[in-house]
Amino acid sequence: MGRSKITVVGAGNVGATCAHWLASREVGDVVLIDIAGDPPGNMAKGKALDLAESFPVLRYDVGISGGADYALTAGSEVVVITAGVPRRKKPDGTFPSRDELVQTNQAIVGDVARQVAQHSPNAILVIVSNPLDAMCHVALHESGFPSNRVVGMAGALDTARYKAFIAMELGVSVRDVHGIVLGGHGDEMVPLPRHTSVAGIPVTELIPQEKLDAIINRTRKGGGEIVGLIGVSAWYAPGAAAAEMVEAIVRDQKRVIPSAVLLEGQYGYNGLYIGVPAVLGKGGVEKVLEMQLNDAEKAMLEVSANAVRSVVGVLGY
Repeated sequence: MGRSKITVVGAGNVGATCAHWLASREVGDVVLIDIAGDPPGNMAKGKALDLAESFPVLRYDVGISGGADYALTAGSEVVVITAGVPRRKKPDGTFPSRDELVQTNQAIVGDVARQVAQHSPNAILVIVSNPLDAMCHVALHESGFPSNRVVGMAGALDTARYKAFIAMELGVSVRDVHGIVLGGHGDEMVPLPRHTSVAGIPVTELIPQEKLDAIINRTRKGGGEIVGLIGVSAWYAPGAAAAEMVEAIVRDQKRVIPSAVLLEGQYGYNGLYIGVPAVLGKGGVEKVLEMQLNDAEKAMLEVSANAVRSVVGVLGY
């Protein structure tokens, strides 16, 4: 049996870093796809070649290639979609409206999903493009895939940030911090301190409420904090979070990873992508785990769901 084939669409910072993390774990052979370059595809080819030249040093034994032709991706087991435009200033100094951004990325992600579905009809799609929850709906609609094979990278990143901040505050290993973040991938995400512990000790016994609230707020603004420091969106943590999901799927690990999945009655929602704990394996999203939320947590999840609904409404589906 040959190695798994994984495609990463979008060879920018997040896509190329995701490819790097996947190679470092030897999850499978990786194909980078991007239209950037002259001629188109040269950026993906160049980054793939640069990574390939590092493998003899690091002793990674996987294949990696790049280009713009989706024929290269044929038969991929998992496809990570990072393609899309960020929210940046227009030439006149104004920012595009949310609706403009959604519609621009809807066109890009929709085209990618159709091409992927044509060449890899059995693939599982991991969506990273923003606005993430809405782009999951686009990929689902345009690929024609069942919802268990279209999943978004939301809570994996948000939860990682949440755990990192708790470990920093307490001066403990991140390995001993356990917690979860639900909801949409945005400022309305729902960290759950009631379900957070350090080596089994409830975090509420270790960190005063005021500091815990500050950590929650920092988690919600985590992406913006990085942009404020370096001027562009993060890539190491998002790339790692996407790679973790891909590894769970390819290796059929049955990992419980908070992911954006299409809910069908769970948590009281229908037909909406929301970040919830999901079991990821060979079948993609194999199960959604339902947590018992208290009234305050349910209220926060509803605020998050409404934010997702508002963006999805722009799509016109």
